Amino acid sequence: MSKKQPSKSIQTAAKTIYATFKILKEAGGGLPGREVVQRIRQTVQFTDWERTRYEKTGNIRWESVLHFYSINCIKAGFLQKENGLWILTNEGEEAMKLGEEGLLEAANDAYRKWQAKTATFSEVEGKQSAPVDDALLTPEDQIGSQEQEALLQQFEEKAMDGIQAFVAQKNPYEWQDLVAALLRGMGYFIAFNAKRGKDGGIDIIAYSDPLGTQMPRIKVQVKHRPNDAIAVDVVKQLVANLNKPGDVGLFVTSGRFTSESERYSRESHIHVELIDFQRFVALWQQHYAQLTDKEKNMLPLQPIYFLGVNE
Repeated sequence: MSKKQPSKSIQTAAKTIYATFKILKEAGGGLPGREVVQRIRQTVQFTDWERTRYEKTGNIRWESVLHFYSINCIKAGFLQKENGLWILTNEGEEAMKLGEEGLLEAANDAYRKWQAKTATFSEVEGKQSAPVDDALLTPEDQIGSQEQEALLQQFEEKAMDGIQAFVAQKNPYEWQDLVAALLRGMGYFIAFNAKRGKDGGIDIIAYSDPLGTQMPRIKVQVKHRPNDAIAVDVVKQLVANLNKPGDVGLFVTSGRFTSESERYSRESHIHVELIDFQRFVALWQQHYAQLTDKEKNMLPLQPIYFLGVNE
């Protein structure tokens, strides 16, 4: 008996999910979701059917398929998404050995098991049980929590794209002022905010009290490089300036850090904290209420509420 040909959506999912994992692995494990999609668009060949838009959502078909089935990968523990950042786990990298179809099949199987477990809990609580075969449906005919979660993640990524585009238009000193505003919103006192010219490698100095008599003293290096990853040698330059007892280093970038930089930060005997753009935005959202009106206008945010999903 010949093997049944997978549906168009399954074929699209298999190649885009595998391409996603490959891109993340080559990038050191993590990239913003928008950059993953952009790289797939540049490297994967798509049919006319895959490039069309869903009438229901207006989204490109292959992109909707990718986001839809990425939920299965998350439930399988192969993929993580944090504030717009897509992260390949060790389990996901191991699953790549299964090939395109095997990887997707493993993710779908994990989703079925997760959904069956969720349905069992719902029955115990007296709630209506959901079907356990939704992983085989497509984004076009799926109306359950999987589609809702995929759509929410797309909205979140588009929102992050808009914020990042807004910040990218700022000059380095405006970005530095944003960082200083965030620190003030977090309750720190700014003792020094470098003006134009040489700053000796330190852009901001912040204290936990108005007089700077209490530790730690936070020395901040700020880089406005939206499209770049900060290399470990640049982080080491900040560490070299942490030369007094109680000094803590804080490196803030409008882009991201290389995996070597992140590993160095974790393993360094001197405390140096790394804040990439995704983490900066998360902190800006968290402390937005503590900012002054003038500071809020530097990066204004508008909360919008969508129907969530029950886990």
